[in-house]
Amino acid sequence: MSHFTAIKTQIKDTDALVKALADVGFKQVEVHETAQHLYGFQGDMRSQTAEVIIRRKYLGGASNDIGFQRQQDGTFEAIISEYDRRKYSQTWLKQVMQRYGYHALMATAPAQGFTVEEEEVLADGTIRVVVGRWT
Repeated sequence: MSHFTAIKTQIKDTDALVKALADVGFKQVEVHETAQHLYGFQGDMRSQTAEVIIRRKYLGGASNDIGFQRQQDGTFEAIISEYDRRKYSQTWLKQVMQRYGYHALMATAPAQGFTVEEEEVLADGTIRVVVGRWT
């Protein structure tokens, strides 16, 4: 039975999180109002719960579910098993965070009166976005 680890994030927006997960290859993501149980690699129900879940069948044969659990401060905590952290490591989570930041910006910029003037992906994978606002 794998041990699950909770990793704090700055993620708050569910829609931007789901879009970020799709960008890194996970189109099948569950979103729940009420946290649901995660399942281990043997199909066993775990005590950990989450509102945003990537089920193990989309991760690999011996994987456990990966979840994102909403905290009291509104942020999500990533819940990843010790086994799955080999593949879904800090590097993977950084990719998710980068894509999350992009989608959060694209969702909030127009509401604040900004327009995207330029967008470019740099050689290191960094996304450079220039926004502007006419006053």
